[in-house]
Amino acid sequence: MVTLYVDADSVPLQIRSIILRRVAKEDLAAIFVADRPLKDVKRAYEEHTAALRAAAKEGGEEDAERLRSIRSPIAMVVVSAGLDSADDWIVEHSEDGSVAITHDVPLASRLAQKGLVVLDDRGGVYTRENIGERLSMRNLMGELREMGIFSEQHKRMDNRQVKAFSDAFDGVLHTLLKQS
Repeated sequence: MVTLYVDADSVPLQIRSIILRRVAKEDLAAIFVADRPLKDVKRAYEEHTAALRAAAKEGGEEDAERLRSIRSPIAMVVVSAGLDSADDWIVEHSEDGSVAITHDVPLASRLAQKGLVVLDDRGGVYTRENIGERLSMRNLMGELREMGIFSEQHKRMDNRQVKAFSDAFDGVLHTLLKQS
């Protein structure tokens, strides 16, 4: 079974929304990790659990205990506040063959080296083979900023980037679901 690990501290709400819809539709295991509970994840868990129980009832399940045991595979892990606490949890608990979603390039590098397919929130897909180049570029830009040669311009996420993420996410899931 494919498991998604989401660095929920770094992924914008609109991207989490795309992930949550797809996870519920495909009934995939997804673990959202952050240093605080996220209302959208909790709501998605509750709605998906209710939908799964309703489907079981429609399918003829009448045992109340069995119905209560049906739960969504969406999970929220709240870690202690700290610089890399969510990152460390994801690295420690994730497994080769899983998918991770993060905006954090050093975390993407750690996970890709571990064998995960990593997506960033702009549609980039990283593996062992290509993460080194992305990490080098990030480090170079950091050095240029420190020297005052380059100032980073943070742009708001636009529809094109949201679509790029959605397309990349669909492609990765399609490939992994076909393999399993």
